[in-house]
Amino acid sequence: MSAKPKLYYFDGRGKMESIRWLLAAAGVEFEEEFLETRDQYEKLLQGGSLLFQQVPMVEIDGMRMVQTRAILSYIAAKYNLYGKDLKERALIDMYVGGTDDLMGFILMFPFLSAEDKEKQRAFIVQKATSRYFPVYEKVLKDHGQDFLVGNNFSWADVHLLEAILMVEEKKADVLSGFPQLQAFKARISSIPAIKKFLEPGSQRKPVPDDKYVETVRRVLRMYYDVKAN
Repeated sequence: MSAKPKLYYFDGRGKMESIRWLLAAAGVEFEEEFLETRDQYEKLLQGGSLLFQQVPMVEIDGMRMVQTRAILSYIAAKYNLYGKDLKERALIDMYVGGTDDLMGFILMFPFLSAEDKEKQRAFIVQKATSRYFPVYEKVLKDHGQDFLVGNNFSWADVHLLEAILMVEEKKADVLSGFPQLQAFKARISSIPAIKKFLEPGSQRKPVPDDKYVETVRRVLRMYYDVKAN
């Protein structure tokens, strides 16, 4: 196996993007193998690399890891982005769980029909501004610290910034009523490793396009239509 973590996924965001974000935040270089054909996917299946017959899959530290949350938890712990004790880890898990729920509404957005995309866009913004962003706004305001947990940069901060930027792609001024989150976004974006990842030419993936959708459908044999929430 490569000394660098190696990521197996499509050349696009999907469930792998949060893994890219966390590795980048930790300052870890990684390699990627993009799935472009059904044969590549079948080879991984037949080789026993995909424990539950699905990607993402990451080769790291002599392991072939699947299940996105398990991969993220391992990376966070390995690179000291998972709090200093069990209580901080519990808070990080809760905050990450919330942003993960929000991002889940966006994950299948590219696979919707044009009509359903407009409905889903409004749904995403409504959920972000009424259920999720108010939580993080209050946390930051109440403790008055730069980061969500323990006043140390953690996985929770990385995940929240990723979620904010994803929702802003659906509505640019979505943070207009959240001054704490505006300041948080600017602060976290200026961290050198994050700033580098946000610059053109990084391994951060763009908004999914039709080519990405077609590749995923072909490789995974997705013959069904995805519906909006």
